[in-house]
Amino acid sequence: MTALFDLAGRTAVVTGARRGIGLAMATALADAGADVIGVSAHLEPSGSAVEQRVRAAGRRFTALRADLADRTAVHRLAADLNSGGPIDILVNNGGTIARRPAAEHSDEMWDQVIQVNLSSQFLLSREIGRNMVNRGHGKIIFTASLLSFQGGINVPGYTAAKSGLAGLTKALANEWAAHGVNVNAIAPGYIETDNTKELRADPHRNEAILARIPAGRWGQAGDIAGATVFLASPASDYVNGVILPVDGGWLGR
Repeated sequence: MTALFDLAGRTAVVTGARRGIGLAMATALADAGADVIGVSAHLEPSGSAVEQRVRAAGRRFTALRADLADRTAVHRLAADLNSGGPIDILVNNGGTIARRPAAEHSDEMWDQVIQVNLSSQFLLSREIGRNMVNRGHGKIIFTASLLSFQGGINVPGYTAAKSGLAGLTKALANEWAAHGVNVNAIAPGYIETDNTKELRADPHRNEAILARIPAGRWGQAGDIAGATVFLASPASDYVNGVILPVDGGWLGR
């Protein structure tokens, strides 16, 4: 591990760390030397997969439960995080999706998706980022999406939220770059996770998606690991306001 990618002595918070992309992100950060605070609504107090992986890397792990759909719970999470030691890296990964045509996309679906995928992430970034700015150092990483660039099908709330994250990434970077805080986002392509299970189960959609991916395969959660470590490390100290696609070439097609 070169110094550019060394996270020894750093503490990283990863929301949505229990499985999928969040689990891969937390694992990668621990492998690079960071201690990890994992957050999820249903994260086991002990013995979780993410805890096992972080501890196997020789790093400390703390489990916190928080429902990002509950704004009061998000405020409480932010206060708990700020009451501990300094947070060096905040990975805003926790999210949800609701698949329904726009004409059938209810107020309840819209409100939940926007709260989880956008509002909660702004709140955490504001509360944790304020202390990063005061210390003159920090890394904030959002999990954006291909739908930060495109419209998608049957996911209007998700598209709006992920497009909002792209704008929020740039807005925070504009304000905080001069204070030593790097704010960037990763835009995963079509990754094999629970969120894409319906797409992979539909033979027509699965075939159409694969036909457009130059890499010729669905992504794996581990494909996000390298970008995560890069944006969390000193290697990205002059990278600000970027939405980095990790998509097998989808957007270049």
